[in-house]
Amino acid sequence: MVLEDEKIIDLYWERSESAITETDKKYRSRCIYVARSVLNDISDAEECLNDTYLTAWNLMPPERPKFLSSFLFKIVRNHSLNKLRFNNNSKRKKDISFSTEELEECVDGNSSVEDKFDESEVVNAINEFLESLKKDRRYIFVRRYWYLDSIADIAGHCSMTEDNVMKILSRTRMQLKEYLKGRVG
Repeated sequence: MVLEDEKIIDLYWERSESAITETDKKYRSRCIYVARSVLNDISDAEECLNDTYLTAWNLMPPERPKFLSSFLFKIVRNHSLNKLRFNNNSKRKKDISFSTEELEECVDGNSSVEDKFDESEVVNAINEFLESLKKDRRYIFVRRYWYLDSIADIAGHCSMTEDNVMKILSRTRMQLKEYLKGRVG
C-alpha cells in the first residue's frame, strides 16, 4: 500500500526512517526519470536520488511542502544539474545549454526582471503564465525547460515535426517575455 503524501510528510516530521522508504516506494521511478533526463546515466541518477532523499530529510522539518512530488522533483533536478556540471567540469551537455540560452531571451537585459522581482515572484509569474497556456503548449514548454527533453523527443511524444515544436517554443518564449514585461510595469 502506498501512503498519501500528507502521511509521508508526517513521517518526515516525526523523524521516522520509514519516510524515506515510503518516499522511495511512491516516487522512485519518477525521480529517476527526472535525473536521467538530465544525466543519461543510471548510476549518476541513483546517486542524485539518494542525495534527494537526504536533502528532503534535512529540509523537513522545518519545511512542509504543499506538494511532495514537486518538492522532490525540484530537488532531484537541482542535484542532477549539479552532478552534470561536476561531471563535465562546468560544461553542460549541448541540448541543456541551448534550452537555458533559449529562456534567457525572455528576460530582457535592459529591464532586469530580477531587480524588480524576487525569486518567488518570478516563479509565481511564470506559473501564472503557464496556467494561461493551452494544455499542449504548456506540455511542450514544460518538457523542454523543466525536464530538458530534446526537440526530437518532444516532437515524437506530440506527433509533430521538430520544426513545429521549435516554432511553438519560440512563440511561447516571446509570449512569456511580453508577459514578464507587463508584470514589471
